[in-house]
Amino acid sequence: MATPTLGELIPARRTALVLQEVQNGVVGTDAVFPALAAAAAQVGVVRNAARLAVVARAAGVPVVHATAENLPGGFGANRNARLFAAARKAGADNSPGTSSVRPPDVVHDAGDVILPRYHGLSPMADGQLDALLRNAGVTSVVVVGVSLNVAIPNLVFDAVNGSYQVVVVTDAVAGVPPEYGARVLEHTIGLIATLATTDEVARAWAAETVP
Repeated sequence: MATPTLGELIPARRTALVLQEVQNGVVGTDAVFPALAAAAAQVGVVRNAARLAVVARAAGVPVVHATAENLPGGFGANRNARLFAAARKAGADNSPGTSSVRPPDVVHDAGDVILPRYHGLSPMADGQLDALLRNAGVTSVVVVGVSLNVAIPNLVFDAVNGSYQVVVVTDAVAGVPPEYGARVLEHTIGLIATLATTDEVARAWAAETVP
């Protein structure tokens, strides 16, 4: 059986672009973890996510911003891991409507879907992403964002376990330290998802917009 091409894995009519925590409080102007924001900037996460979002919209691929938010007063927020404590100590303000939870302007368009996650670590298991994608007929997801330490592996594992085809864009994801993120891609993510670059995914979708 021939190996499917990238275009066959992520056809526009059945694929969604998922931007994991590409928001001001994580990789933008209000970032509370400077090392992660710096790693994302080094790779070009925001720049490449923005490029893909433009091509996705042109091809009819839904653009979904999976953001991390807290309910008013922190109701129901996780307090059972060091990561959550570190975010609170760093002054993370992920209240609805704040700048922290908004995607950077360069990656966002009025027609995009913003899907907050109020608890947990994965938009698939801890939010409504899975059900909404299935209702929309989506069978493949293209993943960008942060971090390769925690959230990206969670999202990828949950998507694969849910029978989605998953493509992770190697120059639009980041972890800390950067060399660790590269090892996660090589030795973990690459075992269960397809790895591709921004240029490769953009070409696959652009090909579907040619008359």
